This record gives sequence, structure tokens and C-alpha cells, in this order.
Amino acid sequence: MRPIYLDYNATTPVDEEVAEAMFPYLKEYFGNPSSSHWYGTQTKKAIENARKQVADLLHCQVDEVIFTSGGTESNNYAIKGVAFANQHKGNHIITTSIEHPAVLEVCKFLEAKGFEVSYLPVDEFGLVDVKEVERAITSQTILITVMHANNEVGTILPIEEIAALAQKHGIVMHTDAAQSVGKIPTRVDELGVDLLSIAGHKLYGPKGVGALYIKHGTRLEKFIHGAQHEQNHRAGTENVMEIVGLGKACEIANRDLEKNMLHMRKMRERLYEGLREMLKNMKLNGHPEKRLPNTLSLSFYGIEANTILSEIEEVAASAGAACHSSGVELSHVLKAMNVPMEYAMGTVRFSTGRMTTEKDIDEAIDIICKVVQRLGSTEVAPTESASTEIKLTHFTHGLGCACKLRPQTLEKILADLHPPYDKKVLVGTETSDDAAVYLLDDHTALIQTVDFFTPIVDDPYHFGAIAAANSLSDIYAMGGRPLFALNVVGFPSNRLPIEVLHRILLGAQDKAKEAGISIIGGHTVDDIEPKYGLAVTGTIDPNRILRNSGAKPDDAIILTKPIGLGIISTAMKRGLADEETIALAIKIMSTLNLKASEVMSSFEVHGCTDITGFGLLGHLKEMSRASKVDAVVYHKQVPIISQVWEFVEGGVVPGGTLSNLDFVADTVEWKEKISQTTRTILADAQTSGGLLIALPSDQKAQLLLALQQNGVNDAAHIGDFTQEGTGKIFVQ
Repeated sequence: MRPIYLDYNATTPVDEEVAEAMFPYLKEYFGNPSSSHWYGTQTKKAIENARKQVADLLHCQVDEVIFTSGGTESNNYAIKGVAFANQHKGNHIITTSIEHPAVLEVCKFLEAKGFEVSYLPVDEFGLVDVKEVERAITSQTILITVMHANNEVGTILPIEEIAALAQKHGIVMHTDAAQSVGKIPTRVDELGVDLLSIAGHKLYGPKGVGALYIKHGTRLEKFIHGAQHEQNHRAGTENVMEIVGLGKACEIANRDLEKNMLHMRKMRERLYEGLREMLKNMKLNGHPEKRLPNTLSLSFYGIEANTILSEIEEVAASAGAACHSSGVELSHVLKAMNVPMEYAMGTVRFSTGRMTTEKDIDEAIDIICKVVQRLGSTEVAPTESASTEIKLTHFTHGLGCACKLRPQTLEKILADLHPPYDKKVLVGTETSDDAAVYLLDDHTALIQTVDFFTPIVDDPYHFGAIAAANSLSDIYAMGGRPLFALNVVGFPSNRLPIEVLHRILLGAQDKAKEAGISIIGGHTVDDIEPKYGLAVTGTIDPNRILRNSGAKPDDAIILTKPIGLGIISTAMKRGLADEETIALAIKIMSTLNLKASEVMSSFEVHGCTDITGFGLLGHLKEMSRASKVDAVVYHKQVPIISQVWEFVEGGVVPGGTLSNLDFVADTVEWKEKISQTTRTILADAQTSGGLLIALPSDQKAQLLLALQQNGVNDAAHIGDFTQEGTGKIFVQ
């Protein structure tokens, strides 16, 4: 069954009338509008009819409307166009701190080009003070750009007053009306603006089309160059079918505006009153009256928004805060409104639409209330039958080892700590090695590590097995032998039945048996999401510790598992990976590095580490810097899970992987022709990845053969340590 859709501010379904209007231009009317024959004439007429439909909605002249690819392009053209056309007059732009990124990022771009931008604050309701706007005006001000209505909280800003102020000072006025068109009146003759942006998919039209109102006499620097399409404002053959759709959507919005406003407000208020009646400690965000009729931004005290959304699967809504292991990331809008953290972290935006029914709202109220009440309590979740499918990816926020602290943050913290000196500590926090080593006698040392995170898999058994394999890997990487382990468990007992914990522990126990050790106790805490790991204790020969600082010039670099696990984990969490890809990823992550460790013990290995959260390049950076040798990586020789490429090209990349790219930026030099996709994959944050081994080049062939004979079939020679240096890595 499809979820109840309450996310109309994100996008709207295409109206049936719109789809019907568009369809003939998919097959029958295909001519180029610039052609003079019958085929071109038909599509040209369709575009001009659509232009009139948009103009009628905005109450402007037909030739004041140009078509674009969407709201983002409209904003870019308006803001950059005014800035570059008027830079001989001044270089100052005024905007607010709550604009959409399609405005804020353009302003940042212009700042880099020498323009000055004032970002005005807003009050607790998200309103900008018109007096603040006036105070910000200087003799250099050439543009004021303020959104008509905020996309997150729905607050309607005083555009008419600001536009009057702009006109008084001879300043161009632009408003981003993507969220307001079709929900409230947007007559440009009443708003008084010079430029207004529209996004088709926000008003029941197709995605990929928009419009920009340009008042007569407003000068813009041309944005896209080519032929003289769109009155010489925007080059490129027109997207006829979608323009027709946008025109029809505007006609419907104009025709049914009052009816739609009443319906959306009625549904929004029904939802609000229903939730307010059942839930305490709930805060309304946005202005109580000057607000879009469909928008309801609510903050639930002390509960994370991601947690709420993961549990109300039957309702589609949006979070106002993203919660990660390193903290809670609030939207810039909530920050600007100074919403208290304990409320802001639990912000969810519900937005109603033309298709929302009373039945939808009543069902949503019941679902949301049950979840919020349970998450706010300390009661244990009810036991579920064995047939009930539990998908742990719906209960986790992090992305495997990608959810760990940013390496830059961790390095800074450890650098400020000064543990007491103990000569028996052979490996401690002063290095970036995988485990600590403590000397017992001349022949024996203790090796110990702890790991604790959220593997991104649905099945609890695999969750435990992967976490256990990841924890044990630290011991294997340094040449140690594990003896026993302790559980480290975080478990949301008010969200998941205890049977899920039993399955997690069983998966870990079976993996421990495979490693030949026992798990003999541990520690458990109640947490907002499931986490698991092991504190592993083992022994190691103090004379054969494989540190990551032992690599030498002319050593070969061997990697024992393919990379791309962080990217695939992200795809799994988003429901984009197929069963075959998921099964392969689980197999790789669950595989112990035991065999690889046993094989390399027969060779003259100089250094080793395992590849986890910092990615291949991040861990190689630690090794090359600690060893003070430069390295070269042959990117075509790195084993990569084949399905990874399409995910990266589609933008499916965990935040931890992007952080890793930043982390290695001061160390890695890329061959110019290496694509951004390849760079991203080489920095991908791994979960339970392979070993990275440094050994003399003349032994690499024998090692690879021995690894393959012992079932480590993906092992590959991926690079070499070249010469003494600062630890630079050259990827070629």
C-alpha cells in the first residue's frame, strides 16, 4: 500500500488535466517551434498559449514571461542576470538567511566574484523586518531578492512592502515564488516585483520546467547563449511538452485558487488539531497566520526527526533536521529562527495538497500519534511474531562506518590528549593504528580494540555478523590473534522487540565462533537506534607488530577486498540496490580478514591496516604519512564492486565518503583525467573492508597467489610505495 502523501512542498503529482494536455506533444505535435512549416507552427502556438496561461495567473503582460528548466534556473538567471547587468552601478545584494539554496548558493557564487551580499536575519516566525531591509540598503545596492513564502515553515514574507522600498530606491526586486504560486495569490501587479520565479512541479505541473517573470525595462545579462529563443533571453529549443504542462497547471491554479486554498487549509488544520489534541510538547513553526495554507512544520520535543520518519513509513513527510553520530544538523531555516535545539531536532514538515482527503488526515493522525507517544515513552516495545519482517535500515540514521566522526575532528581531539607515559604501551593513541598493544613479557603482548557502529543491513542476524567481523578486523590487521570479546550494545527497546536483539547477538556469536573465540559478556545501553560492536582482546608477538608506520620505499601495496561498500550501503538504505547487489555486499562485509591475516604472517610484511570508515585513500594517507614514504595508486587496478559506478553517477554517496575526499585533499595528487566518480569511489567509507598490506615488491606475486589459494579471490596489487617523503599519494 502506498504511504499517505503529505509532502506537497517537496513536489506535487501531475494533474490529470495537465497530463492530458501534454500527451499530444509527446507523439503527434513534435515540430521545432522555430520552424516555419505546419509542424513548427503547431508547437509555436502551443508555447505562446502556455505563455498566456502563465501571464494570466501572474496578471502580467504575455511578453514578460520566459520559460526555463525550473525554479533553480529562474533564480540563477534573475540574480546573476541583474548582478552582471548592473555591476557598473554597484555590487551589493540584499537577501535573507532563510532563502532556498537556489538563491543562497547563487549569492555565495557572486560573493566569490566580488559582489557583497547582506543576509538579513528573521524573527522567531521566519519574518524579515522591512526596517532591517531599509537599513541594509547602501548606494551600491542593485538587487533585493526575498522569497515570497518559505518552503520549510510556510511563512509568507512582506514582499509588497519590500518591493515598494526597492522601487523607492531604484533597486531591482526579485522574489522566489516557487512555493507560493498556486497556493496563494501571486499577482505581480499587487506584489510590485520586477522578477518572479516559478517551478512547474510545485503546482501540479511536470518537473524540469519553470518560468521567470521579467518586468518590462528590467535588464538582465544573458545566462545561456546560443540562438535567440525566448525573446533572446534563453537560448535552446523549447521543451514544448513540459511548457504546455506548465501552462495548463497555471490555468488550473488560476481557475481553482480559492477552492484549493480553502481545501488545503482545512486539511492542514484538521491535521494540526488532531495532533495537538493527542500530543504534548509539540511546537508549531512559522507564523500562525501569515503562512501558506498547506504547510505545517511541527517540532516534537526530545525526539529526532529521522527517528520519527523512519517509524511512520505509512506517511510521507520531510525532516527539518538530520541526525548523525556527530550531532544534529539543523536546517538553516530553523537555525535562523532560533528554534530551541530540543525542539528543532524533532522537526517534521507536513504539507497538504489538492488530493489530500479527510481519510488521509485521520489515518495520518493515528499513525503519527502512536509513533510519537511510543518514542517519548520508556516502555519496552511489544513483542512481534516471528513472521513480522524487521528492516533495521528503517531504524538507523548513520551509514555504517561512514557515520563515524570526521577524521579531521578525531585527529584534533586525539592531538589534545596526553595520556600518562607507560613504557609497556607499545601502541597507543599517539598513532593511528587499529588497536592498542600492551607488553606482558618478551614474547607476549596484549592487543585490544573496540568498535561500535550501525551496519546498514535490514536483517538483524547480518547486522551482528558484520559488526563482529568489523571489530575483529583490527586485531587481524596488526598481526594479532583474538582470544575473546565483549559485547557493546546500543538498543532502542521502545522501538524494536527484544527478539531483534537476540538475532543481532546470534549473528555476532556465530561470527565469533568462525574466528575461534567466545563472546563472554559485555555492556548494553538503551539508545535511539540499534548499534553493535565488540571489545576484542587478543595476543600478539611484540616483535612482529604490524603498525601502519612500517611501509618502506619499493614496497608493493596489496588490497584484499573490493571497495564501494559505503556507496552500496547508502543505496541499500534508500531502497535502490537490487537483491543480488545486497547479497554481494553482505557477503563481503561479513567475511573475516582471518584468512588474509594468516596468509600474510608467512611473508615479510612491513605494514598493514584495515580499510573502514576513512576509506582506501584515508587509511593509505595514515600509512604513508606515518611511514614517511610517498605512494602511487593505480586506480584501474583497485578492485571495485561493479554496481558501485551507477550509484555514484546517480549521486548516491554517503556524507562520510565526501568527508574523506576533504580529508585526503592535502595529500592526494590526481592524474588530471581521473573522473570525479573514480575519485569518490577511492575515498568511499568502507564497512568491514579488506586489509591494506605493504611488503617487498619481489614478494607480491607469491602473496597474491597464496591469498587466492586460501579463498581471498579479490586481492589485488593496487599501488606501490615509491620513496621517502612526506606521505604524498599520487593516483594515476
